[in-house]
Amino acid sequence: QLQASGGGPVQAGDSLRLSCVVSGRTFSNYHMGWFRQAPGKEREFVAAISRGGSRTHVADSVKGRFAISRDNAKNTANLQMNGLKPEDTAVYYCAAKVGIQSLPIATLEASDAINYWGKGTQVTVSS
Repeated sequence: QLQASGGGPVQAGDSLRLSCVVSGRTFSNYHMGWFRQAPGKEREFVAAISRGGSRTHVADSVKGRFAISRDNAKNTANLQMNGLKPEDTAVYYCAAKVGIQSLPIATLEASDAINYWGKGTQVTVSS
């Protein structure tokens, strides 16, 4: 089970930290990712991190503002979002993918590559 939290209403320029706790599975076996879906738009990739946390990949639209991390001891993946903009408003989903250690992390860009999805957490950024 993947449980995301940390969303909420914020002002433009604010920061939020989303967390995804994974239970019932061996967390370190999964590459983790975050996606988002705005109203009327398709779900889009935001960020991904490798099983051990040494490799990350962030979408160009959020590069320099968002960062992904994980704590394998706490079964948690995080998305630190700084400098939020109204266009970041969306439901954010955490995602997990089974894969070998050396899996190219960009593989997680494709939503159909994901094995498990969490329920979303709403982020609303007002100007």
